[in-house]
Amino acid sequence: MTRQYQYDVLIVGSGAAGQSLALFLADRLKVAIVTKRELADSASSLAQGGIAAVLASDDSIEAHIRDTFTAGAGLCDPKATRFVVEHSLDAISWLIKEGVPFTREDSEFGFHLTREGGHSHRRIIHAADATGRAVQTTLRQEVLAHKNIDIFEHHIAIDLIGGERIGQPQRGCVGAYVLDLENDRVVAFAARSTVLATGGAGKVYLYTTNPDVATGDGVAMAWRAGCRVRNMEFIQFHPTCLYHPQEKSFLISEAVRGEGGLLKLPDGTRFMPAHDERAELAPRDIVARAIDFEMKKHGLDCVHLDISHKPADWLREHFPTIYGRCLELGIDITKQPIPVVPAAHYSCGGIVTDLAARTDVPNLYAVGESAGTGLHGANRLASNSLLECLVFGKAAALDIVQRPPVKIPPLPAWDDSRVIDTDEEVVIAHNWQELRQAMWDYVGIVRTNKRLQRARHRIRLLAREIDEFYSNFRVSNDLIELRNLVVTAGLIVRCALKRHESRGLHFSRDYPDTLPRARDTVLTPPKFKRFCRGE
Repeated sequence: MTRQYQYDVLIVGSGAAGQSLALFLADRLKVAIVTKRELADSASSLAQGGIAAVLASDDSIEAHIRDTFTAGAGLCDPKATRFVVEHSLDAISWLIKEGVPFTREDSEFGFHLTREGGHSHRRIIHAADATGRAVQTTLRQEVLAHKNIDIFEHHIAIDLIGGERIGQPQRGCVGAYVLDLENDRVVAFAARSTVLATGGAGKVYLYTTNPDVATGDGVAMAWRAGCRVRNMEFIQFHPTCLYHPQEKSFLISEAVRGEGGLLKLPDGTRFMPAHDERAELAPRDIVARAIDFEMKKHGLDCVHLDISHKPADWLREHFPTIYGRCLELGIDITKQPIPVVPAAHYSCGGIVTDLAARTDVPNLYAVGESAGTGLHGANRLASNSLLECLVFGKAAALDIVQRPPVKIPPLPAWDDSRVIDTDEEVVIAHNWQELRQAMWDYVGIVRTNKRLQRARHRIRLLAREIDEFYSNFRVSNDLIELRNLVVTAGLIVRCALKRHESRGLHFSRDYPDTLPRARDTVLTPPKFKRFCRGE
């Protein structure tokens, strides 16, 4: 018998979007947070730079919107962009009220504001160089203390449950099947509202700044449930990931360049001025392509980011996390440059949502990186991501609390009577590696039709093999993640093949020009009956 839980709201994911949403809801509703590892494990906790917001008197909402549109290569949704920027001050004020220890300064606002690539003003409020961790730590304390929030760590969602499974298709989503990893059993969560806050899909690539949990779970589950996705081709490669054999995903914050860090070749020559008049302060896509170009041109394994010309005490104060980690690896950033390479960092597209974070499926919401709100367009402006999490987390909460209370009938039991335990885990490991290698080789910073078609062919073969494996063997964490990764990879490639231009993060050698009109790439899932163990 499948164990069942009943909640007003089920939140899948525990990053800034999921935790802030839970806090916005919990005074009125009973909330469950399901997270694959522990509450603190998310991409949000790794964010170094800060949160973009209009806080200074010399800044303006229009300037922030303009910068977002410029970085997004004209593809940003106007309504979503204005909605987020206009609510930026409210979001920051809430975090300050909650006790987030932002770096203070004797200024008009009382906090230090830094500047990052693509921004025309200093508008990034931060907590030294570990803003995400400061935000997550603060929210986590509040979440743990709230009596109306239950936390299910080491639980991974398998699939969403549609209303048709209880004979009420009009209800849309009524919960999810979840694998309890500690007890190795599938449980069912019934909820009148379900929210996907699962983060991005960086692990679809061989090299990424994302944590291991970023496997595209929300996008894949939403797609299987009948939701549209958009602009999946726009994968942001962060220009400066630390290049070191002992560190696979340590990010060197955008703020290092914002505060004067210079990109150089091994001989000390700067190269960014030759690629863009904004040099090191150009948007991330331009900087990443420039680094990729120079590495290939000169046959380099990495380039160098040098901020050693700044006072040592100043560097230790402003970048303590980066300074400390680099020093552990034998790199003293006060005296020598940091070796860096681009790495997959952020998914700008995602599940189609509106200004209340609603998806195409009734009672199903998406917030954070898994959502395609339209804010980021073809390239995310630095430090807009945490802001988006907070603004849409609150927007979703306001919509959810207005819904009338309903009771969800018992859900169908999870059916594993037709599957067996596997003794071929090597198949999962091999497919995982092959998928990520193919995405890195063929769907990276610079693309061609031939590369994309090769990737599509490999993904289709892998998808068939993974689906067969899923149909015959009991689910596991690795199998669930691999199943989601191959779906997400396929969506990225399909979107990339549909875009016959170069725009923002999508650069194609076959279509190097940008079309006069910016259009979203929207994919609609086919309607088909799939194998489902809940039936």
